[in-house]
Amino acid sequence: MERPATYTATATIDERGILTGWSDGARRLLGYDSPAVVGRPAAALLATDAAGARRTLAGRGRWHGTVPLRHQDGRRLELDVLAHRRTSPAGRTDWLVVSAVTARPQPPRGDPLEEWTFLQSPFPLAVFDPDLRLLRANRRLEHALALPEAAMRGLRLTHIVPGAASEEAERSMRAALESGRPQEAHGRLGPDFGRTAVLTPLKDADGRVRAVCLSVSRPAPDAAGGPPPAGGTGPGAATAADQVLAARELGKVTVPRLADVMAVDLLDRPRSGGAGGPQPGQVVLRRAALRAVPDGEGTRGTCVGETVVCPAGSPPARCLATARTLLYDTAEPGIAEWAALDPCAGWLRASDTRSLLAVPLVGAGGTLGVALFGRTRRRERFGPEDVRLAEEFTAKAAACIEQARAGAPAPGTEPLRHGLLPHPLPDQAALEITTRCLPAASGAGPGGDWFDVIPLSGARVALVAGDAAGRGIRASATVGRLRTAVRTLADVDLPADELLAHLDDLVLRLAADEGSADPATETAGGIGTTCLYAVYDPVSRRCTAARAGHPPPAVVTPDGAVRVLDVPAGPPLGLGGPPFEAVETELPEGSLLALYANGPDEPHGRVIGRALDGMYGARPAPSLDSVCDRVVTELAGHRPDDRLSLLLARTRVLHEDRVACWELDHEPTVVSLARRYVEEQLSAWGLEEAVFTTELIVSELVTNAIRYGRPPVRLRLLRPGAGLICEVYDASGSTPHMRRARIFDEGGRGLLLVAQLAERWGTRHERTGKTVWAEQTPDGQTPAEQILAAL
Repeated sequence: MERPATYTATATIDERGILTGWSDGARRLLGYDSPAVVGRPAAALLATDAAGARRTLAGRGRWHGTVPLRHQDGRRLELDVLAHRRTSPAGRTDWLVVSAVTARPQPPRGDPLEEWTFLQSPFPLAVFDPDLRLLRANRRLEHALALPEAAMRGLRLTHIVPGAASEEAERSMRAALESGRPQEAHGRLGPDFGRTAVLTPLKDADGRVRAVCLSVSRPAPDAAGGPPPAGGTGPGAATAADQVLAARELGKVTVPRLADVMAVDLLDRPRSGGAGGPQPGQVVLRRAALRAVPDGEGTRGTCVGETVVCPAGSPPARCLATARTLLYDTAEPGIAEWAALDPCAGWLRASDTRSLLAVPLVGAGGTLGVALFGRTRRRERFGPEDVRLAEEFTAKAAACIEQARAGAPAPGTEPLRHGLLPHPLPDQAALEITTRCLPAASGAGPGGDWFDVIPLSGARVALVAGDAAGRGIRASATVGRLRTAVRTLADVDLPADELLAHLDDLVLRLAADEGSADPATETAGGIGTTCLYAVYDPVSRRCTAARAGHPPPAVVTPDGAVRVLDVPAGPPLGLGGPPFEAVETELPEGSLLALYANGPDEPHGRVIGRALDGMYGARPAPSLDSVCDRVVTELAGHRPDDRLSLLLARTRVLHEDRVACWELDHEPTVVSLARRYVEEQLSAWGLEEAVFTTELIVSELVTNAIRYGRPPVRLRLLRPGAGLICEVYDASGSTPHMRRARIFDEGGRGLLLVAQLAERWGTRHERTGKTVWAEQTPDGQTPAEQILAAL
């Protein structure tokens, strides 16, 4: 018998199923001369029921799969064929059926790096031999054509994508092979291709042309219309491995507990519904997992990671179209035909599956794919309880796959980390603030970088940035404890250096509680955590900062000068050493403060400085959001090994028209004078409705300062935004305490009344003396209503 060489068998069939064309390759393949078959029904060549074939092709524009045919000598041949429906200019339709017959061995794979480059290129790539027959196709080309490489191998481009564009590309291929120089072809091969194809001759070490590579430009954004490239270089490629792991975990959980064999096929892009695809009714998926027992029985010959094209009416397509679980018996005629003809269902035949369960993988953003579970004849068919279990396991897998597709870390970590960032940012009048996070270049899980924005008394604001050692839940838990501690210490208005000293003591106690105070023990109780604490006062325009091993903040003044604040570098928390030292500096209105975590002084501190310098080199200065975005863009080329959190704050000032201050004599009669000052100032500010309440608060605070404090006594009113702040300072260090007076007590109700009338109140200790303050938000209540509400 003649040994097949490399050739292509083609035939054309009209809409009535009559053979209208028969190539010499078809004669060599099946043994029939053209006069013997042309004009006869094509079904006469089938070795199976013709009705099933007609149902398979109904409504399709293209089909590929295995077809059983009868040779002239009576032998049965299983052939891989590709069929295209064509429409002539006159409106007549027919089918072009092609099958590649080749004895050419599979081309050897090269270096792994070269192989990965070819397969994962974001551009469609294909390699053709000197006879213009396809040898290799990468994943992007498979996806764009909705055909696996195995269905195209050995075919010419004009057989894979019939049309004028492929004919021109073939002419350019021939020119590249003959001239040894790259060529270009213009014309779109399909909707997922650009308009230009580059044909590059591939030469051996002696300079002889051995093959030609076709590479196609990606479509313009408005013409792409398709999902992003599988195996690309964007964020989706970085998370593809996590999606595969989640799919494999589903297999480990369900096989053999629930099923004997299972497969997970994923869409490259979630969708809300509808089967849809490159051809009417088709669904293009990518196989993410395939598992069977025992020892992979029934999965041989199938490739995880390959494109899967599911025809309309197949269980995966129906499951995705309806977004509900479907149960099948493989003995049903439609399922049996699909399993026999579709190469993507080969695992059903190989495993002898008799009961099939199709469950959609549905996430919050839409349908992600389908999970198929099969049971062989050794077990009973799936029942209602099995369906419930399959849906439960699949729902959990869908959540993990969706999280991986979004680039999120392992469940239980990112929700905790997300809670450590100030979102939304608190309302305050001292600073305009924006934040960004730059993911790690290594794709590692979340680390311990964090920042916070804490409103303080007197319209001041505290900015915090830190970085806990390690990654994952342990680092996140450490940051959570430290963040809570910082907020608690900030509420009592501790100076920056004292706050870090208390935080340092806390870390040491936490380490001792965990049974290890050894600094070499990584992340024990937060040992080694860095922290920067800065407080900005919009009245004095001064910023006070202290740091524990953390990079100092960068400052950009309105004149465009960029500098790093010279804040003494204290040791990281929990390591001991000299006391922390705070530095105070005055910042002009409109200055920019940049705090960052996981951006060590070298080199990222300089990169941030250069980026900020570039932002302010021109006038007018851009918006704060644009500054932040462009700084992150600059950092994208110098990405750290860990995630970088960036906080930018532009300073505002409370000018003299929003601040009033008076020196008061240390005698009881000054209380009435303080009330008069308040009435005049609030009238000037247009806050007459707040006069009565504010007079009550000021009377109590001034009375306490004169009765229990020491001179000097100062009264200050601040109006940041819509709020109102009353402050009374005296030189005594004693702290007032609120108590509940008994029925017959003559005093003891002052601070209770203040607490009821004000939204917040407290005491702020200075280097010498203290300030008792109360914040109000005028709400339109009458004085009588406010007093009644307070009492």
